[in-house]
Amino acid sequence: MSNFNILVVEDEDAIRGMLMMVLEQAGFMPIAAADAEDAQKILDDKLPDLILLDWMLPGISGAEWARRLKKEAQYQEVPIILLTARGEEEDKVRGLEIGADDYMTKPFSPKELIARIRAVLRRSGKAQGQPQIVMGDLLLDTEQHRLSINDRPVEVSPTEFRLMHFFMTHPNKVYSRSQLLDQVWGRSVYIEERTIDVHIRRLRKILEEYGREDVVQTVRGFGYRFSLVD
Repeated sequence: MSNFNILVVEDEDAIRGMLMMVLEQAGFMPIAAADAEDAQKILDDKLPDLILLDWMLPGISGAEWARRLKKEAQYQEVPIILLTARGEEEDKVRGLEIGADDYMTKPFSPKELIARIRAVLRRSGKAQGQPQIVMGDLLLDTEQHRLSINDRPVEVSPTEFRLMHFFMTHPNKVYSRSQLLDQVWGRSVYIEERTIDVHIRRLRKILEEYGREDVVQTVRGFGYRFSLVD
């Protein structure tokens, strides 16, 4: 399970450095932030696959920032693991009520941290615990960046690959153009939402050669959905 971006929000330099090292050794791609303000700037650029968030941060606390994130539609599906020295049961309950997906009390072992991250990624649908994502006769290899249908390689651009990766890890849900733009291109990329339609048409044209253009469905008035119809 690699190539996942993990946003680490921790104000203590030593702990932040340790977390970055542990994540890199496990094959993840960590991004560091010292407080909620810095983390929000990173989030505004591109959504991570998971957030490791310290409860006690200077300025806006981690708990308060997590609560705000979970109230905004574009951030609701980003998993959050709260890190804290507070071990009381009511604090754990509060953390989960805020919307955190898991809660770890310091100190914790690196092995437990990585295991919790992988478990949350699997539950969130962002990973299947392996580099290959399989749906019916479609196979997407995230390590070699290859797509195949019925064991036949499919030539796609990097953008089309990212689009397929998002669709295959988020099946059977409807996403608006703006949501796809945020999730696949990143919020710092300024392109027209209608450009999404162009990429969808290109992707369908490629899939049509393999009889699979129907997996990307238009939901009129809302956006697009990826679903196997047979």
